[in-house]
Amino acid sequence: MSKHPISRKFFYQGTLDLAYNLLGKILYKETAEGLAAGKIVETEAYLGIDDRAAHSYGNKRTKRTEIMYGEPGYVYTFEMHTHCLVNVVSELEGQPEAVLIRALEPITGLELMYERRKVQKEKELTNGPGKLTKALGIIKQDYGCHFSERPLYITEGEILESISSGPRIGIEKTGEARFYPYRFWETGNRFVSK
Repeated sequence: MSKHPISRKFFYQGTLDLAYNLLGKILYKETAEGLAAGKIVETEAYLGIDDRAAHSYGNKRTKRTEIMYGEPGYVYTFEMHTHCLVNVVSELEGQPEAVLIRALEPITGLELMYERRKVQKEKELTNGPGKLTKALGIIKQDYGCHFSERPLYITEGEILESISSGPRIGIEKTGEARFYPYRFWETGNRFVSK
């Protein structure tokens, strides 16, 4: 598996295509404690100003969402409850869309992941958006980095045999948007969140 960050060109595709094509890629995070990485096995697309589940719905431009208005491939982190979540900014500049990375299959740095997550089962390390950021050491301060550059970066991975799609999770108060089939996952992978 290549450890070279993917080129910026990769991120120039529609949000739904990006959510699909991120599956199988490898997400790396380098920290002082060491390197941790996992294969992306679940994503969720958020389609900007017309998507009631997106932070930028209605063109809501805030300090938090500002990065979404930039070029694709930037890191959009935010805190929800006590968790940091990580997104890949998508679409062209001025179109505030993003892809949430929902789950990973651990590949590198498992000892570090166990230490950070304080769980017994491997499946519990990275099978949710808040779990994977803690396991890899992704923090809110990674906001504004680019996924084509270290220390938080994406590399080529593997081509998956089967990908499923369905409604997004945990967005109950968003009207019809909660039913959009914008969640993608590797069929049958045990690290998928739900």
